[in-house]
Amino acid sequence: MQQNKNTNCNSQKHHRCSIRLKGYDYTWPGAYFVTLCTETRKCLFGEISDETMQLNTFGNMIHACWNSIPKHFVHIRLDACVVMPNHIHGIIIITERDCGNNANGRGEAFSVTRPGHNFNGEENASPLPLNPHSHQMNRPNGTSSGSLGAIMQNFKSVSTRKINQSNKTPGVTLWQRNYYEHIVRNKHSLNAIRRYITYNPLMWAYDMDNPDRYHVSEEELKHKMKKRCNFTDDELNFIVNYEIKYHTGRDHDNKP
Repeated sequence: MQQNKNTNCNSQKHHRCSIRLKGYDYTWPGAYFVTLCTETRKCLFGEISDETMQLNTFGNMIHACWNSIPKHFVHIRLDACVVMPNHIHGIIIITERDCGNNANGRGEAFSVTRPGHNFNGEENASPLPLNPHSHQMNRPNGTSSGSLGAIMQNFKSVSTRKINQSNKTPGVTLWQRNYYEHIVRNKHSLNAIRRYITYNPLMWAYDMDNPDRYHVSEEELKHKMKKRCNFTDDELNFIVNYEIKYHTGRDHDNKP
């Protein structure tokens, strides 16, 4: 998708500038489903062959960068993930942190790490609500340290730098400006998202990020996904709703 170069938010672009849940503290423990797509949806990371993702050199680099996130933000855990030809889907779990530690949670781009505690996403995947008495009251302006936004910024920065160094293309934009996320509220949603990620390569022929996709109606897409991936009706409704919101960039309320 071509990005809006205007720094002001354009209502005709579905509010791509404001897709975070207003008032929500993205530093709090919980599971988050995130999607990042390459600039102009260019297929850079490999190809789908026999319904399996075959990563190329760049795809392996992206996968390695993703897997290294916990080394630099050790208060987070990674769950299911898939690198597709021009995008990545993944589940990030933010855990409780030791606030007494001096690390600033800014990640590999700043060579800083911080310790954390274990978190079982299957038992409790519900992010905590905004706490007005938390450390947020003392945050500087900008993206909060250790937040989902800080993690995504760092991942995009590091992966872009490494691919540009390998390709000898300094300064070239790799990712679309924004990313899309969904707050995972319960175990049922978590398992549905895991299945969606696992079966993503099987549905590449109909994926809206695929430049050569088959154009089908929403009902046809649901039918094919149900037949090929054995999704339940509830899972299909969630997946299709997520796909529509992600690809239109619309504001969302992040309800379960």
